[in-house]
Amino acid sequence: MTKTLAALALTTGLGGAAAAQDYPYRDITTAVVWGAGGGTDTINRMIMAEMEKHLPVSINVINQTGGVAGSNGMVYVANQPDDGYTLVGLSESNVTAAVQGGWDKTFDYWYPFIVGGSPDLISVPADSPHDSLADLVEAAKADPGSIPAAASGAGSIHHLNLLALEQGADVSFKFIPYKGSAPGQEAALAGEVALVVTSLAEQAPLIEGGELKPLAMLTAESAEIAGMTVPSAFDSYPGLAEVLPLKQAIGFAVHDSASDNVKATLAQAFEAAMASDTVADWAVANNYDIGGQFGEEAQALFSTLESTFAYTLKDLGAAKVMPEELGIEKP
Repeated sequence: MTKTLAALALTTGLGGAAAAQDYPYRDITTAVVWGAGGGTDTINRMIMAEMEKHLPVSINVINQTGGVAGSNGMVYVANQPDDGYTLVGLSESNVTAAVQGGWDKTFDYWYPFIVGGSPDLISVPADSPHDSLADLVEAAKADPGSIPAAASGAGSIHHLNLLALEQGADVSFKFIPYKGSAPGQEAALAGEVALVVTSLAEQAPLIEGGELKPLAMLTAESAEIAGMTVPSAFDSYPGLAEVLPLKQAIGFAVHDSASDNVKATLAQAFEAAMASDTVADWAVANNYDIGGQFGEEAQALFSTLESTFAYTLKDLGAAKVMPEELGIEKP
């Protein structure tokens, strides 16, 4: 056999061997659609580090931000092969991308894995003159639309919670979008905005450090943090019960068209990671509730969230594409 033929045979053999290898045989990338330091980013970096322990490869986490409701990151991953080597780090906020015109697909495009979530609250900078939600609402009513508010990106759960607060309390703020929760919170600390709506998990370090002053939980329950009780906004504005609470579901997803082997391999690593003490301890320390759903169960939960969020946006006059046009059924 000539050297050329021998080299060709060797190359072909190696190629065939690589093709025959089980998934995964090279590193995986997870593209988080929200900014570094936010809840979705933090959860994905934590769970991917745990899943790596049960896989023969590394998982690299990057950020692909921008667009409407995280659409840039979803479009980026959707344009990659459905071979399981590019995952998307996402949250419940992404279910509004379609009704807001960010992309033309509904959420069943994905095969999701839910790690968990944390409840939202409204806070102000520590030096704010407002010491209660009622104080803030009265100031906003005195000059409608003048008080700047950060609530992550347009269509995020934090934005929806802000819209719901406006409806339930009959008040209007000046919404300023940011590329994730962390930039929005930084804007509050810098004095760019007068209030911020993000999750308890995301705000906790700033509250405990005395940089943010919590005014109210946007849930029916109060919360304990930094030696204080944060009251429920429902106590002051019962009408909020008609539109709240809207809860988080943070995790990651692979293309729904991925092979059964890819889905099963990811599921096995995910379940092992979720069962670890590391994840349980992390959740308690960071004010998160654990989920653990994946596949059809997670798709059903996201379908409900998509329907609820889409029609909430429609009712609030914030939908650019009507959910009926996308085939999203009313909850």
